[in-house]
Amino acid sequence: MIRIRRTVTLRLFLRLLPVLGLAAALPWTFAYWIDRGWILAVVASALLLGLMWLSLQRALAPLRALFRALAGSVNTYRDGEFNFGVHWRGDDELGELVRAHGELGEVLRQQRQDLVQRELLLDTMVQNTPVAMLLSAAGGDRIRRVVYANLAARKLLFDGRKLEGQHLDELLEALPAELREAVARGGDSLFAIADEDGEDEQVYHLSRRTFTLNGRSHELLLVRLLTPELRRQEVQTWKKVIRVISHELNNSLAPIASLAHSGAELVRRGRPDRLGEVFATIEDRARHLEGFIRGYARFAKLPQPRLDPVVWGDFLGRLQRQIGFALDTSTPQLAGRVDSAQMEQALLNLLKNAHEAGAESQPPSGEVTVRLLRLPGWTRIEVLDRGPGMNEAVLQNALLPFYSTKRNGTGLGLALTREIVEAHGGRLSLQNRTDGGLCVAVMLPEG
Repeated sequence: MIRIRRTVTLRLFLRLLPVLGLAAALPWTFAYWIDRGWILAVVASALLLGLMWLSLQRALAPLRALFRALAGSVNTYRDGEFNFGVHWRGDDELGELVRAHGELGEVLRQQRQDLVQRELLLDTMVQNTPVAMLLSAAGGDRIRRVVYANLAARKLLFDGRKLEGQHLDELLEALPAELREAVARGGDSLFAIADEDGEDEQVYHLSRRTFTLNGRSHELLLVRLLTPELRRQEVQTWKKVIRVISHELNNSLAPIASLAHSGAELVRRGRPDRLGEVFATIEDRARHLEGFIRGYARFAKLPQPRLDPVVWGDFLGRLQRQIGFALDTSTPQLAGRVDSAQMEQALLNLLKNAHEAGAESQPPSGEVTVRLLRLPGWTRIEVLDRGPGMNEAVLQNALLPFYSTKRNGTGLGLALTREIVEAHGGRLSLQNRTDGGLCVAVMLPEG
C-alpha cells in the first residue's frame, strides 16, 4: 500500500507561490542589474531560474508520486496481481480518481477469485471423470502433440505417466491395434480390445471432436469403457428373453400336455370321435410355438442387407398382391437401393399391424394406406391406419425387442422392422394421426 499525504488544492498553490513571486521579481531584478553590469544580471537571472525550477519540482512531487503509483498498480493488474493499492488523502478530483481505481481493483480481484474457483472445479471434474480425454494440437512443425490428458487417459494409454508434450502419432503406435484402427477410421466408433489370453474383451467407445482455438487446430479424443454397462444390459436382456420364452413355452406346452392327457382319456373310454379336435388343437399350438421360435431365430440371425436397385412403384405394387392397401404417391418411378427380401418383410410386418389395429377400432376399419414421398436426400414411406392409435407409454416402448401389448404377441415384429431399416441407414418412427389412427414412417437414404 502506497500512502501519499498531499493534496492538489491549497498546498499546491502555496508551493507554487514562491515560484510565482520569483517570476514577478525577475524583471525588476534584471532591470536593476542592467545598470550594474550585464554579467551580474545574467548570474542573478540564472539563480532565480534555478530556484524557480526547484520550487516547481518540489510542488509537483506528490503528483508525480501518485501517477507512478497508479502506473505501477496498472502493471500489477496486467500481470494478474490485485493486492496492490493506492491511497490519496483528500476529497478533490484526484481523490475520486484514486477511489475509482481502488474499486476497479476490487472488482478485478473478485473476478479473478471466481475464475480460479471455476477453473479448479472444472479441472477436478475433468480429472475424476471415467472418460479418457486426450487433447492434441498441431504445432509450428505440423506435428500433432498432446496438450492435455486427464487421469483416465494417462492410466489407459500411458500407464499413468504424463502425456503432455508427447507426439500423438508415436503415442498411437504404441497402443493396441484396435484403438489405432478406430482412430484411423475417423468419426465415432466402437472397438474391443482382448486381454493377453484372448478370452476377455473390453468394449470401448471412441468419440472425436475437432475445433480451432487461438488460431490452432485442436482434436479431442474421448474414450469410454462400455463393458460394465454392456454386461449389465446384457444380463437384463437375457433375463427378459428368458421370461418371454418361458411364458410363451408355458402358454403352448401346458395346453398340449392337457390335450394329450384328454386324448388318452378319450381312447381309454373308447370315444375316438373327439380325437380329431384334440389333435387339431395340439397342432395349432405346436405351429404357434414353431413360428415363435422361428421369429426369434430370424431376429437373431438377420444378415447384412444386400442392396439392389428397385423402383418403389413396382415394389409396392408386388406387395399389394400379398396384402391389401391403398397406394398414395405422385412419384411411382422413384428409385432406391434396398435388400428387397428384407424390406418386403419389414413392410409386411407394418401392414399386418395396421390391419390388426383397424380391426380393433370401433367400428372396425380396414382402411390402410401406404404413402410414398420424396424428400431432399430421403425416401419416406408411411403406413397409415385408422385404428385406436397408441398412448404415450406404448409409443415410447413399441420399438423395443420383446415389448408387446398383444396377448399372443412376441414383441419382435416392430423390433425386426427397426433393425432392417437401420441396417439400410434409415430410421423408423411412430406417431398418432391427428384425425385418428397411427402413422409409421420409414425414412431411407435416397438411392
